[in-house]
Amino acid sequence: MKEYIKVCDVEKYYGKGTYVTKAVNRVSFQVEKGEFMGIMGPSGSGKSTLLNMMATIDQVTAGHICYDGVDITELNDDGMSDFRKDNLGFIFQDYNLLDTLTLEENIMLGMSLHHRSKQEITKTTKKLLSVLGIEEAAGKFPYEVSGGQKQRCACARALANDPKLILADEPTGALDSKSSRMLLETFEMMNQKLNSTILMVTHDAFSASYCKRILFLKDGEIFQELYRGNKTKREFLNDILDVLSLTGGDTEYAK
Repeated sequence: MKEYIKVCDVEKYYGKGTYVTKAVNRVSFQVEKGEFMGIMGPSGSGKSTLLNMMATIDQVTAGHICYDGVDITELNDDGMSDFRKDNLGFIFQDYNLLDTLTLEENIMLGMSLHHRSKQEITKTTKKLLSVLGIEEAAGKFPYEVSGGQKQRCACARALANDPKLILADEPTGALDSKSSRMLLETFEMMNQKLNSTILMVTHDAFSASYCKRILFLKDGEIFQELYRGNKTKREFLNDILDVLSLTGGDTEYAK
């Protein structure tokens, strides 16, 4: 597989003078096309900061982040905005759906901002509603559907413009056990059938067991790396819990 994303010696500092906090310290790794990768670590480990820098929401203090040869750390604000719109899909804990639009319209909105034809938008939306199993809820508003349906709508919206990378920040955090499992199975399907490249930040070991690879952060640095390989989810989950016990992360899982 060809490397898709390259993170090289990335650092992030906050504050000035003697009050500087180093949130991320010389982190380097690569993500291949079609990977489903997780980032874990205790609170304050730098995982969300790292995700935000990869999402172009925050800027690096030092180092480089390259997507398919494009160094986003050297783009100006307009270039960064265009790159984000054309290449990245986002799935957040709180869904970020517009309450005044139906699920179908929420999915269509992002594509209309890309000036795609009405016919193409309609065709893509119907396909995503079907693939993600929310066809029956297409005409409903977010307040009329379950949390799991909202999050699958958010997945469809993230996939609509065929992004290079889908960034998911604690996507199961607001979901119950059943909805969490359905969402994770959706991610697995997106990765296996649609070849979506997914990077997920999570504190939940059960959620992480769906990934193919996990980076563990501690004090802003990579502490450990796990590959699932041919292991079952249960075997991989046990490995994850073992590492979390060493990082000071939460070794409980409720899903």
